[in-house]
Amino acid sequence: MNNSVQNQTVANWRTESVIISLVFSLIFFVGTLGNGLVLTVLLWNGQMNTKTTNLFILNLGVADVCFIVFCVPFQATIYTMDEWVFGPVLCKVVHFIIYLTMYASIFTLTAVSLDRYLAIRYPLRSREMRTHRNALTSICVVWGLSLVFSGPYLSYYRQMDLDGTVVCIPAWQFQDRRLMDVCTFFFGYLIPVLILSLTYARTIRYLWTTVDPMKDMSESRRAKRKVTKMIIIVAVLFCLCWLPHHLVILCMWFGHFPLNHTTYILRILSHLVAYANSCLNPIVYALVSKHFRKGFRKVFDCVLSKRVVNRVHVFQAAHVVSTVEVGSSETSNQSLGSQRGDSVGLTTSGALGKKNLEAPLMAVERFSF
Repeated sequence: MNNSVQNQTVANWRTESVIISLVFSLIFFVGTLGNGLVLTVLLWNGQMNTKTTNLFILNLGVADVCFIVFCVPFQATIYTMDEWVFGPVLCKVVHFIIYLTMYASIFTLTAVSLDRYLAIRYPLRSREMRTHRNALTSICVVWGLSLVFSGPYLSYYRQMDLDGTVVCIPAWQFQDRRLMDVCTFFFGYLIPVLILSLTYARTIRYLWTTVDPMKDMSESRRAKRKVTKMIIIVAVLFCLCWLPHHLVILCMWFGHFPLNHTTYILRILSHLVAYANSCLNPIVYALVSKHFRKGFRKVFDCVLSKRVVNRVHVFQAAHVVSTVEVGSSETSNQSLGSQRGDSVGLTTSGALGKKNLEAPLMAVERFSF
């Protein structure tokens, strides 16, 4: 009876590992491809020096790429392998980058919300403030604050040996861990969400009340509405995707959250939803913005055209080589009659030369973020 239960548990764990691996692989592939396209379109756009919003979107894409490349593959192993195999340095660095990119994303979205509010509410007066230089300064401030708030996580996690199994788990004391997680919730989620809600509420009220939607409006106003709509969707998705993660952590500290199979599944789902956010932004850009759709098409057309050109070049090169070979064979045929003996000797030695050349995570680990 015990053996059958144990075998069933092992089978369920293997099934979950396969499903988790597939989902993480999908997030990695879609996120890398999508954000790579976004970065390519923005860098090829030619308006990076004039559009401050593009700079913030570029920074958001950089944060998503860093999260996907440096975090998703390592975190996937926590749910699919029995122990941590990447060493003590990556144990600290991976979790540090998770929170670094999380802070960078939410702070960037907050900066974008303020930028859009100024652009729409004070279009003339804000021109002197919404400059390329100030946008770069804001991005530097975003990463500086992100480093400050995520820096403690370099010592929060540590590689340990528990009963012969190497795991990467929180190393701080109980009270310190709870204080750190609460601070992360307030500074990395709640306060930015309140700022986002306030700025976008005022922006939406101004956009949709100062001009009658039934009447004609300027092309500039329409463009601002579309950009604002796109950024609001991105911000809402970020808040919704990261909310389960923060709720699970708060329940672990202040509610009833026993370590069993049900809570283990909830923990996995909260991670997957949070990680999936890093690949949603390119989809939003493609669905909402016609400029991004055109940019994506240009990138694909450029890649396809290069492949066609390469194939043409290969075909032309092969044609030239075949022409040369035909000419050489005709010339050799003309000289065969007078140099048959030498020809046989060269052929034999060539054949011999060619022949000679051809010879030679435990459960406690899986509950760590």
